[in-house]
Parts: sequence; C-alpha cells; structure tokens
Amino acid sequence: MEYKENVLSYENYVRLRECAGWKNFSGKQAETALRNSLYTITAVENDETIAMGRLIGDGQYFIIVDVIVHPAFQKQKIGTAILNMLLKYVDDHTPAGGRSSIQLIAEKGKEPFYETLGFKRIPHEFCGSGMRKVIHK
Repeated sequence: MEYKENVLSYENYVRLRECAGWKNFSGKQAETALRNSLYTITAVENDETIAMGRLIGDGQYFIIVDVIVHPAFQKQKIGTAILNMLLKYVDDHTPAGGRSSIQLIAEKGKEPFYETLGFKRIPHEFCGSGMRKVIHK
C-alpha cells in the first residue's frame, strides 16, 4: 500500500463517498471543494484508491473532512495513518509560538477512536459529536 499526497481525484472522491453510504454533493460543488482543499491523502492498493482524507482551513483553524476507508480495507489502521498524516500537516504548518485548532465531526459511536488521537468531544444534537484538538508550539 502507498499513501499519496494531494492527488485525490473527483472520481475517487465520489466513489469512496458512495461506498461509505454518504450522499454526494453536486459535481460542481465537489470539484470546487477538492480544488480548495489544503491537503489530501489517499491510500492506494494495486492502483486502486481505497481510502482518503481531506484537510480544509485557513492556517489557524483546520477541519478534517471526508476520512473514508473502503469497507473491504477497514480495521487495518489505514484510517489512523491518514489521520496522523493530516495532523502532521497541521503540526508542520503551525509556527513556533502559534497554535492551531483542528475540528471534525465524528459519526455516533466513533468518538472513542478520535479521542485516542487527542481529540476532545464537543457534544452536538444532530450527529455523534464535534471533536476538537489544539496544537501548541
């Protein structure tokens, strides 16, 4: 397996969202979102993109979105590796003396996984929980 930076295609984005049972956005919205991503990670096995994660933000506030591992490849720590790469990006881009706030929305029941990576719960009535992590340098 190989991890690739900033090569997430529209086709793979749509396919992975579908295999996770997530609704897709319009083609125009998705293409704009992908273009405006700060950083993307894909996991590739035998020339097939099997997982992805995106980071969006403004340099102070970051949001982790679209972390999906194809169901056939789950429980192999691929999602953990992708999240760690996204977190490393934020750490690498947080200047000395600065801090960055990272957020994501966790599906109900998935909060403990994110807590192992240092995220704290922000309860929300419409989904599992908002999760937040702060990096200080």
